[in-house]
Amino acid sequence: MLRGVSVPCALLLGFSIRVTATYVPTQPSAEVAIVRYIWHDSARNRDIPVQIYYPTSGERPLPIVIFSHGLGGTREGYEYLGRYWAGCRYISVHVQHLGSDDSVWKGKPFAEVRASMEAAVAKPDNALNRPRDVSFAIEQLLQLNSQTGNPLSGRLDSKRIAVAGHSFGAWTTLAIAGEGVGPTHISLADPRVKAAIVMSPPVAKGQRHDTSAFSTIGIPVLYLTGTQDDSPIGDTRAADRRIPFDHTSGAAAFFVNFVGADHMTFARHVRPSESPNDDRFHGLITKTTTAYLDAYVRDDASARQWLIGHEINAALGPAASVEKRP
Repeated sequence: MLRGVSVPCALLLGFSIRVTATYVPTQPSAEVAIVRYIWHDSARNRDIPVQIYYPTSGERPLPIVIFSHGLGGTREGYEYLGRYWAGCRYISVHVQHLGSDDSVWKGKPFAEVRASMEAAVAKPDNALNRPRDVSFAIEQLLQLNSQTGNPLSGRLDSKRIAVAGHSFGAWTTLAIAGEGVGPTHISLADPRVKAAIVMSPPVAKGQRHDTSAFSTIGIPVLYLTGTQDDSPIGDTRAADRRIPFDHTSGAAAFFVNFVGADHMTFARHVRPSESPNDDRFHGLITKTTTAYLDAYVRDDASARQWLIGHEINAALGPAASVEKRP
């Protein structure tokens, strides 16, 4: 309502009053099922395994979130995100990137694991294949949508696609969003993607001084990190994680920094044992990311106001600092 003006007076003066409902971050309510595929990209002679979380009933078509795992991960990882988003009626597609997946550590002596992981990161093909895997997955999803006899037939909204990722997957996501790749800043952006969620973005040593690669990011981005988010592989420090946010100027950007969270906070499956602190952070991560998806993928104006206004700050409280460039 208008402060100091009663409804009858407002009507007499010709005002049209429209009440906008306050946004409440979506909670999972749908039953979730899983389907797995191994798709083959003949152009690259490359397999792309995926695990897809989807709600078993409800509205259609549904928005899509494609998730890219960190170095050493698999399509089975980050299940807490897949189940949450699918419970909130998104199709959550978790892509496995061969060459930078669990093959870099599985079956190797512990003393050799770090060197193997560093070698995988240093191999250019492993980096370049990742965003191409995501774009190929989008093509396969659109084919599934038009085919009968599968649980996703007719349920996918090709106009509402987001990409999310953690660590190496965050780099993958930023490449899809428009970050220039390599010394010549080649583009691997996918115009079908309309929003990005970036957890623990890596920053190459050279990018601390030459930040121009981030200036070409052209879609809204939600950046998530923690005050103890130093990279276990590579030399990205917690303080560096904000550099992509600081130089994302072509679209809305949000930066959430969880107090006390480290690099593995976002990868729930990696912990040898779950801690109460991780559970608290995961609750905040799922709430914040779903509100962002509602705002920029579902185009919910009230969710966008929740992010832009003070509501997100109140919801996260002292657990995180929030910066915004809407």
